[in-house]
Amino acid sequence: MSDSAPESSRAAIDAAARKDRTLAEFLLMLDDFKPLIPTEVTDYYLQRVGFDCEDERLKRLLALAAQKFLSDVAADAYSHARIRSGGGRSKAGGAAAKVKTVLTMEDLSAALAEYGVNARKPEYYI
Repeated sequence: MSDSAPESSRAAIDAAARKDRTLAEFLLMLDDFKPLIPTEVTDYYLQRVGFDCEDERLKRLLALAAQKFLSDVAADAYSHARIRSGGGRSKAGGAAAKVKTVLTMEDLSAALAEYGVNARKPEYYI
């Protein structure tokens, strides 16, 4: 039993070292990363919410997180649109023809609702 305790602690130390090494490698990859969201846009919104940081890697990491969020919302909105339109294929004349999928505000609102964002317009304007 005494042999298993040092082995399990050694495994935990190795796992922590491996996580630290992967984090360091990821931070090095951020040096060369060019996010799709322009740096000026990221800086503007970070400044607007009071976030003051000069570390470019952290700004790139936040831009990457925003990019991932937008990508997920767009994919979910597309799924909602395909479900709404019946799967994206028309069965006219027995042959399956490709139908264009049109994203609507309702699709986007449904996708954002899954993430807790309310994007619906009020029913009545005052």
